Amino acid sequence: MAGMETIAIIGGGASGLMAAVEASLALRQAGAVAHVALFEADPERIGRSILATGNGRCNISNACISADAYRNQAFVEQALMHLQSAYVAERGATSMRTLGTNLVLERFADMGLVTREESEGRLYPMANKATSVLDVLRSAAAELGVDVQTDKRALRVDAPAPGGAGCFNIRFADKTIAHAAAVIVAVGGRAASGIQLPEPLACSDMQPVLGPLRVEAQSAKLTRQLNNIRVRGAVHLERGGQRIASERGELLFRDYGVSGVSVFNLSRFAQPGDDLVVDFLPDIPPQDMERFMMTRRKRMQKLLGSPLALDRFLEGLLLPAVSAAALRQAGLRTGDWFTQEMIPQLCDMLKGMRLTVEGIGDERQCQVRRGGFPVERFSPATCEAFDVPGLFVTGEALDVDAPCGGFNLHWAWSSGMLAGRAAADRVASGEGVERDGACAEAAKRSSSKRSPFYTGDVNPSSGHDSRSPVVSRSGSSQAAAHAGGSSSFSRAGKPHPSHRGERGKSRNQRGGDAARNARHRNR
Repeated sequence: MAGMETIAIIGGGASGLMAAVEASLALRQAGAVAHVALFEADPERIGRSILATGNGRCNISNACISADAYRNQAFVEQALMHLQSAYVAERGATSMRTLGTNLVLERFADMGLVTREESEGRLYPMANKATSVLDVLRSAAAELGVDVQTDKRALRVDAPAPGGAGCFNIRFADKTIAHAAAVIVAVGGRAASGIQLPEPLACSDMQPVLGPLRVEAQSAKLTRQLNNIRVRGAVHLERGGQRIASERGELLFRDYGVSGVSVFNLSRFAQPGDDLVVDFLPDIPPQDMERFMMTRRKRMQKLLGSPLALDRFLEGLLLPAVSAAALRQAGLRTGDWFTQEMIPQLCDMLKGMRLTVEGIGDERQCQVRRGGFPVERFSPATCEAFDVPGLFVTGEALDVDAPCGGFNLHWAWSSGMLAGRAAADRVASGEGVERDGACAEAAKRSSSKRSPFYTGDVNPSSGHDSRSPVVSRSGSSQAAAHAGGSSSFSRAGKPHPSHRGERGKSRNQRGGDAARNARHRNR
């Protein structure tokens, strides 16, 4: 590994893992030799955030991906177009015709993952467990020789010296430093604001979105009566009498406000003082409501032959608790006799129960954080910073977010693929030759006993050979060199024979594998 260049990836979540796999594949395809290192702050494992997605099932993507679902739509649209162009170049225009438009799924299929589609285009692994997604990513990373290190919280990334000389220095909380020719920042949530990047890159405040909404005290009196009750309908977000956004689906009342997928999506746009307007009967147009109510009243009275109390009139239409709460908000009582004069009030209540937004409810339930590094500072083709060549930012760390349904994970995978490939192309093409040499030289100065990209609290007497793969905290050794000219995965998802994992093999087994691999290369 002496003199070998490093692509350092900060963050072992969805975007970081995909970036590591993609960078390694691109290096193999280019026949380049480089070291891909993945640093994760979690002290125990990579990919923990993936396991929490989709209620443990991992809503990996969506069958109806469109850039207009995303914040900073123009940037995302260009990024997805560039990703498709990269795959046309990789696989050829002819084979591209046989591929689906969802290139994320194509890459996962290469790794062996099978998916299935559920309602509203949501895509899940066939095994219905998020662990199956993480398993194929971890296996691919291991088989491609990605060096994974946990318990490595990055604090700062220092840029190379002006003019391109030198290398990036990544400073960690444990006072160690990593040197790299290219750096991909793939952290999410609060972690993005905790990393200092070279000027002029600055992370804006990260605000939790895609979560439940808290309502003001007066509205909370109503939601408290309905705590943990679910209804289906439409919810509109209004500001100053103008409709901002609308969603249909499930609504969950909580003692502090409202939750559910429809509310999560509206939380991306909601501000304190906005109104949530709940429509319990979205399939009936407003102009048809009075006729619907009158027809319903006549049919019920014809059968029962007596006047109807309000609560009886609403039976079969709403849950009793919802009816009682809605009637109270409308200034009516459940035991009052239903009259024709009440119809306008009932129509308004059924089509427009109003709740005033105070802010985000339980932040722990928020699926993403809005903000991060502004997209204007980055190329949509590569996610590389315009002002700091060789530095890439992906996933949630960029100011991109989308509604529920697999869109945010799709962006994490896609941006990781773009950055991983671009970083590998940069290293493989020899861009920044002065920097490359300086990185290797910095590593030599750091310690002749360590891997060339890594310095810090080192024990010089440890006897660690700098030519051997880096040993992670867990003690597992992983190959770091990348060579060869073809993808490591067939369409069936099987690893190339020369890239199978080495873990758990005896010395004799590894020797036999080496001989077989030598014969394979000479074919």
